[in-house]
Amino acid sequence: MLPISADKVAEVIILARELDRAENEFDGFVDRLNEDEQAGLVALFWIGRGTFDPEDLAEAVRTAMAEATTPTARYLKGSPHLADHLESGLEALGIDSSAVEDELYRPV
Repeated sequence: MLPISADKVAEVIILARELDRAENEFDGFVDRLNEDEQAGLVALFWIGRGTFDPEDLAEAVRTAMAEATTPTARYLKGSPHLADHLESGLEALGIDSSAVEDELYRPV
């Protein structure tokens, strides 16, 4: 099971698309995630870029926790395709990323 909600991942995706204007918000949001959520985000990123298969989610999360030497926000910002990889990771796990992102944009 993914240790971060799809809503939080969608928020990261939205902020990642706007990094040039929202880098501080991105950093703050990711930094406020707990350790499990940050590891889940990195694992999802890895699944999206093909480093791990979806069925290896638990292993990817364990690896992300074990290898965390750089702050998560800084690590993720190192990828020019961050938003795409996160979306692909969600899709690989059977979660419709566009539907989750659309929910965040809907007025309350």
